[in-house]
Amino acid sequence: MSTGDELRAAVGARRDLGPDFEDAIVESFLEKMGQEVDRRVDERLATLGPKGKGKGKDVARQGPSEGQRLALAIVSLALGTVVTLAVIFGGKEMWVIAPIWIGVVMLNGIFGSRN
Repeated sequence: MSTGDELRAAVGARRDLGPDFEDAIVESFLEKMGQEVDRRVDERLATLGPKGKGKGKDVARQGPSEGQRLALAIVSLALGTVVTLAVIFGGKEMWVIAPIWIGVVMLNGIFGSRN
């Protein structure tokens, strides 16, 4: 049964059974969708084979891509800035800022050095 068919069946069952069974219907639908996602991921991983593309590295051992590194840098700097501003405007002790930024630097350093 396709994803659309599953959704239509869940909506139809909800309509027929009423709101009392809504939680069970939603849980059942989500379980089926989770199984479908797992199946698709397994299919894609099977097409890669035991080794990654070209360089002979295991897929699980490949480091983060440049896009992932950039995304982490942007998100961690944004969150670090927000937390710093919250500390400043929240009247907290200023020494809390140093560990926040040390953590940001360490996180980006560790993630960026993985190859």
